[in-house]
Amino acid sequence: MLQATRTGDTPANRPRSGRAAHTVRDVKDRGFRTFVTVLAGLAVIYFGTAGRSPEEGRGISGGLVVLALLAALLVWHLTRPGDKTVK
Repeated sequence: MLQATRTGDTPANRPRSGRAAHTVRDVKDRGFRTFVTVLAGLAVIYFGTAGRSPEEGRGISGGLVVLALLAALLVWHLTRPGDKTVK
């Protein structure tokens, strides 16, 4: 339904319902954010195991897994979308 518009009434000023609508762009951004996060964790694991000597073994240590998780969480936090609401 069309709503009557008032002077200065813009989509940003209208009250929002309790549920936020997702656009195609939001889904693409979320997918890209997830991809970069997983890539950061895998990069830490790759570079953490690439420099090991054969005597040390080829396994992944628990510390390396924790470091990869911390790197992934840092990337997830740093790539979060900004606040788009206008007050």
